[in-house]
Amino acid sequence: MAHAVGIDLGTTYSLIAVAGAGAPPRILLDENGEGRLPSAVFFAEAQTQGAVVGFDAFAAARSQPGALLTSTKRFMGKGRAAAAAHLVDGARNYLLVDSDDDRQVLFQVPDGSGGVRASTPVEVAAYVLKALKDRAEDVLGGGAVADAVITVPAYFDDAQRQATRDAGRLAGFNVLRLLAEPTAAALAYGLDKEAQGRGQGTYAVFDLGGGTFDVSILTFDRGLFRVRATAGDTALGGDDFDWPIARRILDAVGLSTTATPQQTQQALQMARSAKEILTVRESVEVSGFLDVDKERRSVAFSLTRAELDALMLPVINRCAGPCERALVDAGLTPAALDGVILVGGSTRVPLVRAFAREFFGRDPLLDAHPDEVVAAGAALQAALLSGSDERDMLLLDVTPLSLGVETMGGVVDKLITRNATIPCSATHTFTTYADQQTAMDIHVLQGEREKVEHNKSLARFRLRGIPALGAGLARVQVSFQLDADGLLTVTATEQATGAVQSIEVKPSYGLTDAEVEEMLLASIDNAEADITERLLIEKRVEARRVLQATHKALDDDGALLEPGERTSIDATMLALEQAITGDNRHVLQEATEALDQVTTSFAQRRMTRRIGEALENKRIDQI
Repeated sequence: MAHAVGIDLGTTYSLIAVAGAGAPPRILLDENGEGRLPSAVFFAEAQTQGAVVGFDAFAAARSQPGALLTSTKRFMGKGRAAAAAHLVDGARNYLLVDSDDDRQVLFQVPDGSGGVRASTPVEVAAYVLKALKDRAEDVLGGGAVADAVITVPAYFDDAQRQATRDAGRLAGFNVLRLLAEPTAAALAYGLDKEAQGRGQGTYAVFDLGGGTFDVSILTFDRGLFRVRATAGDTALGGDDFDWPIARRILDAVGLSTTATPQQTQQALQMARSAKEILTVRESVEVSGFLDVDKERRSVAFSLTRAELDALMLPVINRCAGPCERALVDAGLTPAALDGVILVGGSTRVPLVRAFAREFFGRDPLLDAHPDEVVAAGAALQAALLSGSDERDMLLLDVTPLSLGVETMGGVVDKLITRNATIPCSATHTFTTYADQQTAMDIHVLQGEREKVEHNKSLARFRLRGIPALGAGLARVQVSFQLDADGLLTVTATEQATGAVQSIEVKPSYGLTDAEVEEMLLASIDNAEADITERLLIEKRVEARRVLQATHKALDDDGALLEPGERTSIDATMLALEQAITGDNRHVLQEATEALDQVTTSFAQRRMTRRIGEALENKRIDQI
């Protein structure tokens, strides 16, 4: 029997689950009864059986030389600069391959024969996914496990989603869908509550994992799960709680700025263990050994929860901005919510729970398993998509950022707006700007600002075969199709000839760590100035078009002008040219209207001539 599985591909830990035939989802456990698989991959210098994954990766890293890669989800679909910036006072937990190509992160790992090679976040994720696939096949039996729903942070952009899908395919999965993590959690939580007769209401899903933070506002209503708004930070998570402790560990053995990747990984593992203990205790003795210059140096110091809280507070406070944006976008206040659901291992931290309680003004709901609920929701969706579960259920997700195209003057025409329900499509018809224009460049952008330069470029392509007509006469229809995974296809069609050009947007790398948040904050801070500038640009574009058309009309039909009329038109055109150089759109509008008025009689005479030429020497029946 074929099984469809749900996978929570996490920054720190990953899980796999299965559901079907109305049965509740269950987490698949390894031979030791553990559901979590550390998202860690170790490449040994003397490889005999390939890369080692999970808890075995940590064990192998302690016993032999090699490269241990952890938390690489943070770099899925991102450029090299994102990884280069991930430092701890000069120490990093990986080595980068020197390359002139900065479109993707390349980790330096042993090749197994004494040399080195490059590995990518996609390859690392594929190793983790393959290990989960092997576990599922061992537990479930009966053949290969092929179909999967894989979760992603709600704020993953197109490049990050595509990288996740590629990792799934590389691991041997047929990826049925990429599902936002908060949505998956809400799906599992909502169905569970529905079974208890409490499956209605509006909830905030507060999802803080190892490397990403998302907050989504969802409404449950008898099998309908609708995401109303989402916000987040793709570079905020439990890893940020570990680094300050790891820095103190490195300082204790004199490696504050000289630690190797292996030493940094050792410190991070000790830090994570201490943090987890402090979620249930008031203090912990941080102790262990670090390998320094072929000797083992001991680390020993006390750390209290209060000290850890002081280190974590600036990081946790960064959750406030996304929470505020999600509520504003949903048009709600905290009091309008029916509850707050905590998701992700980092929500076990008492200070995180205190933050959620204070921000939303209520105690968060703790009856959902924070580590397992995302995988459970993914399994439910996999069962539904594969046909093994026939429950009446509809899941409506949203897109985190607006999508549009560049228009004349360097402004963005948004076809799909932020928080639009997906899957969705949008179509807009554009026209040519110049006479005899036979091609049109389509520039696809993502972001919230009005000008092209302030948004993220996703793709460019050219539509050819446009009829050589006058400016404004050709019609080009541009269509955006956003699928359930949040992946975009753009199609441009010239309506007279049927010429078509299409592109599936697959950028080679995504937004930098803070870029999504910066884009949204900038769009809010600059909203009024952006709209004012956009209106001015549009008036300038229209004014230049009117001037261009007037110049052509004068060249073609100047003989139709009456005495003194040319002088009046020239003076009005000069006034419009001067207005274009200014910054007052109202003056520009008045100058454009003035030229329209002064050329009205001339335009009427031109039209009369054209009609006469069209009717000349023609019989009534021919007309």
